[in-house]
Amino acid sequence: MTPYLTYLAYTALLTSLLWLPYILGVIMTIGLIPALHFRTALPSDTPDWVHRANRTHQNAIENLAPFAVMVIVAHLAGASNEMTAFWAMLFFFARLAHAVVFWIGIPYVRTIVFAVGLIAVLGIFYEIMTAAPAA
Repeated sequence: MTPYLTYLAYTALLTSLLWLPYILGVIMTIGLIPALHFRTALPSDTPDWVHRANRTHQNAIENLAPFAVMVIVAHLAGASNEMTAFWAMLFFFARLAHAVVFWIGIPYVRTIVFAVGLIAVLGIFYEIMTAAPAA
């Protein structure tokens, strides 16, 4: 498997696991049985990190789609190269850092690593648009 597809798989796995801190926080806050029937907003005494964990997962989902599309388009268009592999790796590690930083609540660093992820997606887009046209 190519490096960029590998990082796409890693990113999808990371995204699919990011709900765990949130649901564990909900269980710790209201208990297991109430969490299974949970349908409304969290109680006001819920720790901020639980809300941030939920938002971390939502943000990862929102950013997985454009990244996945770019990687798949690059692959299908034959526009993949060392740079698409680099951008995919950078995106994965930026998203990993973003999740940790967002979850623990470091505001300015969160914005920086988010921007790095966006730059990585734009980098893959650039590689697609500047690839030699197929014959």
